[in-house]
Amino acid sequence: MRPRAVALASAAALALAATGTLGAAPPRTDLPLPDRMADTGGGTQLITARAAHTGSTTGTVTWWDRGGGRWVRAGSAAARFGANGLAEGGSRKQGTNTTPTGLFRLPYAFGIKPAPPGTDYTYRRVAKNSWWCQDNDSRSYNRWTQPRPRDCRAAESEHLVTYDPQYTHALVIGFNYDRPVRGRGAGIFLHVNGRGATAGCVSVPVDAMRRILAWADEKRRPHMAIGTDSGATAIARY
Repeated sequence: MRPRAVALASAAALALAATGTLGAAPPRTDLPLPDRMADTGGGTQLITARAAHTGSTTGTVTWWDRGGGRWVRAGSAAARFGANGLAEGGSRKQGTNTTPTGLFRLPYAFGIKPAPPGTDYTYRRVAKNSWWCQDNDSRSYNRWTQPRPRDCRAAESEHLVTYDPQYTHALVIGFNYDRPVRGRGAGIFLHVNGRGATAGCVSVPVDAMRRILAWADEKRRPHMAIGTDSGATAIARY
Protein backbone atom coordinates (compact mmCIF):
# COMPACT_ATOMS: atom_id res chain seq x y z
CA MET A 1 0.00 0.00 0.00
CA ARG A 2 1.34 3.41 -0.90
CA PRO A 3 2.16 5.87 1.95
CA ARG A 4 -0.77 8.16 1.05
CA ALA A 5 -3.20 5.21 1.11
CA VAL A 6 -1.83 4.13 4.50
CA ALA A 7 -2.32 7.65 5.89
CA LEU A 8 -5.90 7.82 4.62
CA ALA A 9 -6.73 4.42 6.11
CA SER A 10 -5.24 5.45 9.47
CA ALA A 11 -7.24 8.68 9.48
CA ALA A 12 -10.45 6.79 8.75
CA ALA A 13 -9.74 4.39 11.60
CA LEU A 14 -9.14 7.29 14.00
CA ALA A 15 -12.41 8.93 12.93
CA LEU A 16 -14.33 5.74 13.55
CA ALA A 17 -12.74 5.36 16.96
CA ALA A 18 -13.62 8.94 17.87
CA THR A 19 -17.27 8.40 17.05
CA GLY A 20 -17.40 5.16 18.97
CA THR A 21 -18.33 3.06 15.94
CA LEU A 22 -15.07 1.11 15.71
CA GLY A 23 -15.56 -2.17 17.50
CA ALA A 24 -18.81 -0.99 19.12
CA ALA A 25 -20.95 -3.80 20.47
CA PRO A 26 -24.34 -4.13 18.78
CA PRO A 27 -27.40 -3.27 20.91
CA ARG A 28 -28.56 -6.17 23.06
CA THR A 29 -31.92 -7.45 21.92
CA ASP A 30 -31.91 -10.67 23.94
CA LEU A 31 -32.46 -8.91 27.28
CA PRO A 32 -35.87 -7.87 28.65
CA LEU A 33 -36.67 -4.26 27.76
CA PRO A 34 -36.09 -2.83 31.28
CA ASP A 35 -32.58 -4.35 31.33
CA ARG A 36 -31.82 -2.34 28.18
CA MET A 37 -33.04 0.96 29.61
CA ALA A 38 -30.82 3.72 30.97
CA ASP A 39 -32.94 4.09 34.12
CA THR A 40 -35.97 2.32 35.56
CA GLY A 41 -36.62 4.58 38.55
CA GLY A 42 -34.88 2.53 41.22
CA GLY A 43 -37.86 0.38 42.19
CA THR A 44 -38.69 -3.25 41.55
CA GLN A 45 -41.80 -2.67 39.44
CA LEU A 46 -42.03 -0.92 36.09
CA ILE A 47 -44.64 -0.20 33.44
CA THR A 48 -43.46 0.36 29.87
CA ALA A 49 -45.59 1.95 27.14
CA ARG A 50 -43.96 1.39 23.79
CA ALA A 51 -44.89 2.65 20.32
CA ALA A 52 -43.26 1.95 16.97
CA HIS A 53 -42.52 5.64 16.27
CA THR A 54 -43.65 9.14 17.29
CA GLY A 55 -46.50 9.12 14.79
CA SER A 56 -48.04 5.98 16.32
CA THR A 57 -51.37 6.08 18.10
CA THR A 58 -51.19 2.46 19.25
CA GLY A 59 -48.61 0.25 20.90
CA THR A 60 -48.10 -2.00 23.89
CA VAL A 61 -48.16 -1.53 27.66
CA THR A 62 -46.20 -4.11 29.65
CA TRP A 63 -45.75 -4.37 33.39
CA TRP A 64 -42.63 -5.89 34.90
CA ASP A 65 -41.29 -7.27 38.19
CA ARG A 66 -37.64 -7.29 39.17
CA GLY A 67 -36.25 -10.28 41.02
CA GLY A 68 -33.04 -12.27 41.03
CA GLY A 69 -31.23 -9.46 39.27
CA ARG A 70 -33.49 -9.50 36.21
CA TRP A 71 -36.78 -8.09 35.02
CA VAL A 72 -39.63 -10.49 34.30
CA ARG A 73 -42.80 -9.64 32.41
CA ALA A 74 -45.90 -9.80 34.61
CA GLY A 75 -48.47 -8.82 31.98
CA SER A 76 -49.08 -7.01 28.72
CA ALA A 77 -51.91 -5.32 26.83
CA ALA A 78 -52.59 -3.35 23.68
CA ALA A 79 -52.32 0.41 24.29
CA ARG A 80 -53.50 3.65 22.76
CA PHE A 81 -51.61 6.95 22.68
CA GLY A 82 -52.38 10.54 21.77
CA ALA A 83 -54.28 11.32 18.58
CA ASN A 84 -51.14 13.07 17.27
CA GLY A 85 -48.73 10.41 18.47
CA LEU A 86 -45.90 10.94 20.96
CA ALA A 87 -43.61 13.88 21.77
CA GLU A 88 -40.48 14.28 23.85
CA GLY A 89 -41.68 15.12 27.35
CA GLY A 90 -39.26 17.94 28.02
CA SER A 91 -40.40 19.97 25.02
CA ARG A 92 -44.04 18.90 24.71
CA LYS A 93 -46.71 21.61 24.41
CA GLN A 94 -50.12 21.53 26.05
CA GLY A 95 -53.09 21.00 23.78
CA THR A 96 -51.14 19.10 21.09
CA ASN A 97 -52.85 15.74 21.71
CA THR A 98 -49.46 14.07 22.06
CA THR A 99 -48.35 11.57 24.69
CA PRO A 100 -45.17 12.71 26.49
CA THR A 101 -42.19 10.36 26.45
CA GLY A 102 -39.88 9.81 29.40
CA LEU A 103 -39.66 8.05 32.76
CA PHE A 104 -42.24 9.05 35.37
CA ARG A 105 -43.30 8.13 38.86
CA LEU A 106 -46.90 7.15 39.56
CA PRO A 107 -48.20 9.33 42.43
CA TYR A 108 -51.58 7.65 43.03
CA ALA A 109 -54.57 5.93 41.43
CA PHE A 110 -58.15 7.10 41.13
CA GLY A 111 -61.45 6.12 39.62
CA ILE A 112 -65.16 6.63 39.18
CA LYS A 113 -65.66 3.04 40.33
CA PRO A 114 -64.25 1.54 43.55
CA ALA A 115 -60.72 0.18 43.44
CA PRO A 116 -60.51 -3.27 41.85
CA PRO A 117 -60.13 -6.22 44.27
CA GLY A 118 -56.52 -6.63 45.37
CA THR A 119 -55.58 -2.99 44.83
CA ASP A 120 -52.81 -1.97 47.23
CA TYR A 121 -52.18 1.55 45.99
CA THR A 122 -53.36 4.94 47.18
CA TYR A 123 -56.73 5.23 45.41
CA ARG A 124 -58.94 8.33 45.27
CA ARG A 125 -62.60 7.89 44.47
CA VAL A 126 -63.98 10.39 41.96
CA ALA A 127 -66.88 12.48 43.30
CA LYS A 128 -69.29 14.82 41.54
CA ASN A 129 -67.10 17.81 42.41
CA SER A 130 -63.74 16.26 41.47
CA TRP A 131 -61.78 18.15 38.83
CA TRP A 132 -58.31 18.05 37.29
CA CYS A 133 -57.14 21.62 36.83
CA GLN A 134 -55.42 22.31 33.51
CA ASP A 135 -55.73 26.10 33.66
CA ASN A 136 -52.27 27.62 33.18
CA ASP A 137 -53.31 30.68 35.17
CA SER A 138 -54.41 28.71 38.24
CA ARG A 139 -52.41 27.98 41.37
CA SER A 140 -53.83 24.46 41.11
CA TYR A 141 -52.39 23.76 37.67
CA ASN A 142 -51.96 20.03 37.03
CA ARG A 143 -53.62 19.02 40.28
CA TRP A 144 -56.72 17.19 41.44
CA THR A 145 -59.10 19.73 42.99
CA GLN A 146 -62.26 19.11 44.96
CA PRO A 147 -64.15 21.34 44.55
CA ARG A 148 -62.81 23.35 41.62
CA PRO A 149 -61.18 26.58 42.87
CA ARG A 150 -62.32 29.94 41.55
CA ASP A 151 -59.06 30.62 39.74
CA CYS A 152 -59.37 27.38 37.74
CA ARG A 153 -61.68 27.81 34.78
CA ALA A 154 -64.00 24.90 34.02
CA ALA A 155 -63.35 25.28 30.31
CA GLU A 156 -59.64 24.71 30.99
CA SER A 157 -60.11 21.67 33.24
CA GLU A 158 -61.49 18.14 33.31
CA HIS A 159 -64.62 17.31 35.29
CA LEU A 160 -63.46 13.80 36.17
CA VAL A 161 -66.83 12.16 36.69
CA THR A 162 -67.86 12.95 33.12
CA TYR A 163 -65.03 10.83 31.67
CA ASP A 164 -66.74 7.48 31.79
CA PRO A 165 -65.50 4.88 30.89
CA GLN A 166 -61.99 6.42 30.63
CA TYR A 167 -61.68 7.20 34.32
CA THR A 168 -63.38 4.06 35.55
CA HIS A 169 -59.88 3.37 36.89
CA ALA A 170 -56.68 5.34 36.30
CA LEU A 171 -53.13 5.92 37.48
CA VAL A 172 -51.68 9.43 37.58
CA ILE A 173 -48.53 9.61 35.44
CA GLY A 174 -46.13 12.06 37.05
CA PHE A 175 -45.46 14.05 33.88
CA ASN A 176 -44.97 17.76 34.68
CA TYR A 177 -46.29 17.00 38.15
CA ASP A 178 -43.68 17.69 40.83
CA ARG A 179 -42.58 21.08 39.46
CA PRO A 180 -45.20 21.98 36.86
CA VAL A 181 -44.09 24.06 33.88
CA ARG A 182 -47.00 26.12 32.56
CA GLY A 183 -47.92 25.28 29.01
CA ARG A 184 -46.20 21.89 29.01
CA GLY A 185 -49.27 19.85 29.80
CA ALA A 186 -51.50 18.56 32.57
CA GLY A 187 -53.68 15.58 33.34
CA ILE A 188 -51.64 12.73 31.84
CA PHE A 189 -52.91 9.36 33.05
CA LEU A 190 -52.87 5.65 32.38
CA HIS A 191 -56.57 4.94 32.06
CA VAL A 192 -59.27 2.79 30.49
CA ASN A 193 -59.86 2.95 26.73
CA GLY A 194 -62.39 5.36 25.31
CA ARG A 195 -63.61 5.34 21.72
CA GLY A 196 -60.23 5.86 20.10
CA ALA A 197 -56.87 7.58 20.53
CA THR A 198 -56.40 9.78 23.61
CA ALA A 199 -55.76 13.49 24.12
CA GLY A 200 -52.26 12.64 25.40
CA CYS A 201 -52.78 9.91 27.96
CA VAL A 202 -52.03 6.20 27.62
CA SER A 203 -55.04 3.90 27.67
CA VAL A 204 -55.64 0.15 27.89
CA PRO A 205 -58.70 -2.14 28.04
CA VAL A 206 -60.58 -2.10 31.35
CA ASP A 207 -59.55 -5.63 32.29
CA ALA A 208 -55.89 -4.71 31.80
CA MET A 209 -56.31 -1.60 33.96
CA ARG A 210 -57.80 -3.73 36.72
CA ARG A 211 -54.93 -6.20 36.49
CA ILE A 212 -52.37 -3.39 36.65
CA LEU A 213 -53.95 -1.92 39.78
CA ALA A 214 -54.12 -5.31 41.47
CA TRP A 215 -50.45 -5.88 40.59
CA ALA A 216 -49.00 -2.47 41.49
CA ASP A 217 -47.35 -2.23 44.91
CA GLU A 218 -46.58 1.28 46.11
CA LYS A 219 -43.83 0.01 48.41
CA ARG A 220 -41.95 -1.29 45.37
CA ARG A 221 -41.79 2.21 43.86
CA PRO A 222 -43.21 1.52 40.39
CA HIS A 223 -42.44 3.93 37.58
CA MET A 224 -43.70 4.22 34.02
CA ALA A 225 -41.54 4.64 30.93
CA ILE A 226 -43.09 5.87 27.68
CA GLY A 227 -41.20 5.84 24.40
CA THR A 228 -40.65 4.52 20.91
CA ASP A 229 -38.72 1.58 19.47
CA SER A 230 -35.86 3.80 18.27
CA GLY A 231 -34.75 7.35 17.61
CA ALA A 232 -34.54 10.36 19.91
CA THR A 233 -37.54 9.15 21.93
CA ALA A 234 -36.44 5.51 22.17
CA ILE A 235 -37.70 3.98 25.39
CA ALA A 236 -34.30 2.40 26.05
CA ARG A 237 -32.81 5.92 26.44
CA TYR A 238 -34.90 6.68 29.51
